[in-house]
Amino acid sequence: MSQGAQQDPIAKKVVVYQPPGVEAVTVRRDLEYRSTDAGALTMDLYYPPGSARDARLPAVVFVAGYPDLGFQRILGCKFKEMGSCTSWGRLAAASGLVAIAYTNREPAADVHALLQYVRRRAAALGIDADRIGLWASSGNVPLALSVLMQEDRAGLKCAVLCYGYMLDLDGSTWVAEAAKQWGFVNPCVGKSVEDLPPETPLFIVRAGRDQTPHLNETLDRFLVQALRCNVPIAFANHSEAPHGFDLFHDSETSREIIKQTLAFLRFHLSAD
Repeated sequence: MSQGAQQDPIAKKVVVYQPPGVEAVTVRRDLEYRSTDAGALTMDLYYPPGSARDARLPAVVFVAGYPDLGFQRILGCKFKEMGSCTSWGRLAAASGLVAIAYTNREPAADVHALLQYVRRRAAALGIDADRIGLWASSGNVPLALSVLMQEDRAGLKCAVLCYGYMLDLDGSTWVAEAAKQWGFVNPCVGKSVEDLPPETPLFIVRAGRDQTPHLNETLDRFLVQALRCNVPIAFANHSEAPHGFDLFHDSETSREIIKQTLAFLRFHLSAD
């Protein structure tokens, strides 16, 4: 936790699914991936229990679309310190993946720096650079979508997008307005579903009772356009759940969708 900050209770919430094995995960904390004039940017890596040092495991990056200064101001901690992030990291690692959470100052530039570092240092980190997935939720989703749209997306095999703002389609400006209000980056301005790589599978989770203004409208429009473009999509609609169902809706349906999320990542990041 950041020194001198009072952590918001929301920042302490953990995923409602905690199977055996999550406590046996190995965590390497605060590895520097980028040096800046304002100090080092670091990442935490979560490894499966008992993984060998010379292993080359698939990895999933938890994308942060807000600068850490925003997280610290609102929630009292950095993105990678939030209970949601640490518990999802342990879940992914217990499922056989290396989970990566990181600090940032400039979300769009820093996530690319992180991916470049991971690819360059993959062997030393025990990661297979050709098997990397993205996970993003809420206001972090537009940044994850923009990463998928970049030409430099080597090794990115899939993405999980949970209850997120998507793209401004059909003349809407809901994502842009939300980004301005809430402070997340929106590098997808002017982009469409056609800009996504047609070969990259997406798992999209919708919270049916999400009250975040216009979020589900952006998600529903995205789904319609994605199906028209024949984008490879897996979709789960948690009809009774609010925003952040994985933290706030303690139900068997929530746990089942979390399991589906992990299974999707394992399947698409498995070795050919």
